[in-house]
Amino acid sequence: MDTQKVKTCFTITFTDDQFDRARAYVEDMRKHPSRVYWRGKEGKSDSELIIEQIAHRILSGFYNDSPYQAGKHIMRMDSAVTA
Repeated sequence: MDTQKVKTCFTITFTDDQFDRARAYVEDMRKHPSRVYWRGKEGKSDSELIIEQIAHRILSGFYNDSPYQAGKHIMRMDSAVTA
């Protein structure tokens, strides 16, 4: 299987409730430092982790079960084939 690398930047919107749920998730993950969740996240601030969690949830909904819901949060997407 051939794979390609593409760098993509999303501009998203999120609600206070989504922010609070993502913050609670990150706080819970802090209690479990050996989980797979932490791979590649060393040195990131709580703000970065919270925004990544929000984006992950929005994009997961886009690809899996709720394209309409995700679509209203994704305001813009820019991509570059040479990443």
